Amino acid sequence: MTTLDLVYYPDPRLQEVCEPVTEFNTELHTLLDNMFETMYASDGIGLAAPQIGILKQITVIDVSHDGSYKLELINPEIIESSGKATGEEGCLSIPGYRENVTRPELITVRAFDRNGDEFEIKAGDILSVCMQHEIDHLKGTLFIDRISRLKRELFKRWYKKNGPFTSS
Repeated sequence: MTTLDLVYYPDPRLQEVCEPVTEFNTELHTLLDNMFETMYASDGIGLAAPQIGILKQITVIDVSHDGSYKLELINPEIIESSGKATGEEGCLSIPGYRENVTRPELITVRAFDRNGDEFEIKAGDILSVCMQHEIDHLKGTLFIDRISRLKRELFKRWYKKNGPFTSS
């Protein structure tokens, strides 16, 4: 497996709407494996394809931190949501910055696996937050787009002091 380079804020690819995946083949399988490798190497729990410069509807997630619950979502869509929860989020594309974000508490997602088989998954807690965060990436939305105008201004000041980010 290969560790891929991350794309960092304010790279415009992070604001692009991604294209659906239409081919479920060994190239996709290799990409998924490399995305997991990259996510683990970066100490993340989720990674979306635009974060590695690929504008396709692909995300990988592992909230277990140890590879025991690897989840691949291809062409995901949230088909049901309820409740409301606020929690701190961060992003591999904005290293070092965290902020509280309010999202639906429970969700149901419909997606495809690496073989093109459709499935649905219900999620709450950290898995729900992570899935929503990564699906947002596929729509060109960052978690900082979901915070108040005042907090976005504070983020811009923080970024002027701490950015820009580069691959190590």
